[in-house]
Amino acid sequence: MDGAIKREEIGGLMMVLEVSLPTLGAVLGTAVIDAVNPCAIGTLILLISTIIVAGRQKEMLKIGLIYIFAVFLTYFLFGLGLITFMAAIPQVVAEYISIGVGLLIVLAGLVEIKDYFWYGKGFSLMIPHQYVHVMEKKMKNISTKACILLGVFVATVELPCTGGPYLAVTLLLAQNFNMTAFLLLLAYNLIFILPLVVILFLVRFGIRLPAIQAWKQRNKATMRLITGCVLIALGWLLMLIANGTINLG
Repeated sequence: MDGAIKREEIGGLMMVLEVSLPTLGAVLGTAVIDAVNPCAIGTLILLISTIIVAGRQKEMLKIGLIYIFAVFLTYFLFGLGLITFMAAIPQVVAEYISIGVGLLIVLAGLVEIKDYFWYGKGFSLMIPHQYVHVMEKKMKNISTKACILLGVFVATVELPCTGGPYLAVTLLLAQNFNMTAFLLLLAYNLIFILPLVVILFLVRFGIRLPAIQAWKQRNKATMRLITGCVLIALGWLLMLIANGTINLG
């Protein structure tokens, strides 16, 4: 009898793992790609350079980590809020929203691929210039407490540039939101900020900032191409799930 129960439990666990593997791969894979987003990295580089120019290297880790945590918390709460909204509306409305958002994400992916070939020409997904000037102003003489507000502000204005993959993943998780989906949302956001933390520590403990900037410049077009391909795939996946063609479980 005990053996039968154990077999049932193991079988149930295998079934759960089998159903959740596509979602797991989609969420974590997208997080890794989104984590090297040029906008997020570029904004951190701007903050670090401002700290260096101000001669506040000793405060770099404290200011940087508070800023990164604020970005993390803002994105995480945004994801939870969107999922709560999707759960509160009728399913048929949620399906139409998912189809519409999926189409927009596909279009965003095409824009990203365009930037691989013709970077900066025509419409691009980037932080609006007026907000860049606001960020530069806020970063000067920034206090530790102001880092939190800066992180929230930056996370919000970065959404046109960084929000596509996250929006798609959030809507995917909203299809069947449970504790596992909650942990996946948490994992996504932790992966997203990981390169920011690594860059912060590298600069603080020896790597020159121009080397990071040069790496970003060399790879930004490739990052746009990869992000664009992922966005197109996620957009189609959202639409196919919404109309019932695919069921990830």
